[in-house]
Amino acid sequence: MFARPFTHHAHPLELVRHFTPNWFTVTMGTGVFALLLNQLPGPAWLPGLAAEIWRANIVLFSVFSLAYLAHWALYPRQAAKIFSHPVMPMFLGAIPMGLATITNGTLAFGHDPQLALRLWEVDALLSVLTGLGVPLAMVVTQKHMLESMTGVWLLPIVACEVAAASGALLAPHLPQDVAANLVLAGYGLWALSVPLALGILTILFLRLVLHSLPAPELAVSSWLALGPLGTGALGLLLLGQAAPGAFAGGHLAFIGPVAQGLGVIGGLVIWAYGAWWLALAVAMVLVQRPHRLPFNMGWWGFTFPLGVFILATNALGAQTGLAAFILAGHVLTGIFTALWSIVALRTACGAYHGSLFAAPYMPPSAPKPMA
Repeated sequence: MFARPFTHHAHPLELVRHFTPNWFTVTMGTGVFALLLNQLPGPAWLPGLAAEIWRANIVLFSVFSLAYLAHWALYPRQAAKIFSHPVMPMFLGAIPMGLATITNGTLAFGHDPQLALRLWEVDALLSVLTGLGVPLAMVVTQKHMLESMTGVWLLPIVACEVAAASGALLAPHLPQDVAANLVLAGYGLWALSVPLALGILTILFLRLVLHSLPAPELAVSSWLALGPLGTGALGLLLLGQAAPGAFAGGHLAFIGPVAQGLGVIGGLVIWAYGAWWLALAVAMVLVQRPHRLPFNMGWWGFTFPLGVFILATNALGAQTGLAAFILAGHVLTGIFTALWSIVALRTACGAYHGSLFAAPYMPPSAPKPMA
């Protein structure tokens, strides 16, 4: 772990050697922040600010992608050890989820459905590979115990339902035949994620009951439960909203109204479950005293899971017209803004001092890069 500013003491290759995929959680939280600001009513300059944050997030994602590719290119044998580590490979799911926020922003800010479709295709492929590959590595190459289980297990699983929600957002902006395929693919991606995530949440609650709170450095992982529930609700709501137009006039036209109704009912049920987990997560963090929790990259768990829960809240407000959801979305967005600001500032400081660059599966001494 570095103690001084890396600009003064660390060779760039040393930073590359210690670059890990948990940095992509920064792009997840920052991307969803831009999307939330874009949905917030306010002054005329607010959409412009949201667009600038989205553009900054593209830069971050590009830099992180180059750094992680270099990590594998220069140190392939050491980098491959990530799959035997019990925690770090879970963050591979952050890569497609970070890309999903850029995809959605391409539609919201760039107004380019065709580019968004190309990005979505890459995102969906990465999500499926992560959602299948990381659980396989957990079974085959890693060692786990119930006592050490945390919400981090959810990260590779959630990526597919994030891609499902992105596809639903994109569908109304494309030709009907493409839209229908996107909606059907969205339900398939949703099914690859949500049922397994709900099972993991059940076991996670059992772990909390039997073994109490996680260690302070993993305390924020309790918030990750909001991810599959917020995105699961959002996916059903958006897929149900897109289905009538996507299937209109075809032999699947009867599905549209059914999907729309199920979207609202199912979305509300999952959202309510998420509200319970949110209350529990807040209580657990308060019990552990936030000022005593050591800062690490896991603090970005305060952002994206809460962000997608807020997006689901906003979608419920839009589709039901209930003022309670609309008000809750605005209040939670204010809380999110404060959390994002704190975490982003502390991350910037940690990155400058080098204290956040540490790959636990890397040897202590730097190996020579492979030619």
